Amino acid sequence: MLLLTAALLPQSSLQADASARVAAASSLQFVLPEIAAAFHGRTGQGLRITYGSSGNFRRQIEQGAPFELFLSADQAYVEALAEQGLTADAGRDYAFGQIAAIAPLHGRLRLTPNLEGIAQAIAAGELQHFAIANPEHAPYGRAAREALTALHLWQPLQPFLIRGENASQALQFATSGSSQGGIVPYAHALLPAIAASNQVILIAATNHQPLRQRMVLLKSAGPVARAFFGFMGGQEAGAILRRFGFEVPSTAAD
Repeated sequence: MLLLTAALLPQSSLQADASARVAAASSLQFVLPEIAAAFHGRTGQGLRITYGSSGNFRRQIEQGAPFELFLSADQAYVEALAEQGLTADAGRDYAFGQIAAIAPLHGRLRLTPNLEGIAQAIAAGELQHFAIANPEHAPYGRAAREALTALHLWQPLQPFLIRGENASQALQFATSGSSQGGIVPYAHALLPAIAASNQVILIAATNHQPLRQRMVLLKSAGPVARAFFGFMGGQEAGAILRRFGFEVPSTAAD
């Protein structure tokens, strides 16, 4: 029995080590499991995915966090890590994000393409809270701030804003009754459970800087992480991303 156990331990260790450690923007929380499942189906390889704010991941990687692949919601964080020599290369774009305003179907806040309903709710004293991701470290929060500024709503909304740590927490605030609506990734707003019970208004990309989502291999990347990096840039992953409301580079869409 002891010999059998000893013989099995190295194999079990290798299987555990075969999973690539991935840091992923929270905007990917709903789409990435499907992509990971497709990758596993083709390769038999697994991933250990941690979701969170891209800005926080950048700081963690700078401090030595043992990730192998970083799927950022903002190319700038990848570029900063590359400049510090912490990545295998400069990485590449894998998707272009979009943002949407949402509000409960049966709530008092009415959404329109230019979000005039928010200004009307403020003027009528009917708005209490409105959710976005924190613009200081969440790219989708920064895009929300840019869009609200372009639509002349950023200053009027200041007393009512609640800021999620990341895009997923902003979605939670916007749909749990903690606020009367919010701005979230379009990929989140398209989820059947969200779209069925909320107004969803896609915010024109002209109102904010492009959300260029970029991925990069880190210096510690092993073969599984490298294989998944290639898979993320391929047609199968691109088709899944598009179905979830992302735009993708032409190389992945073809």
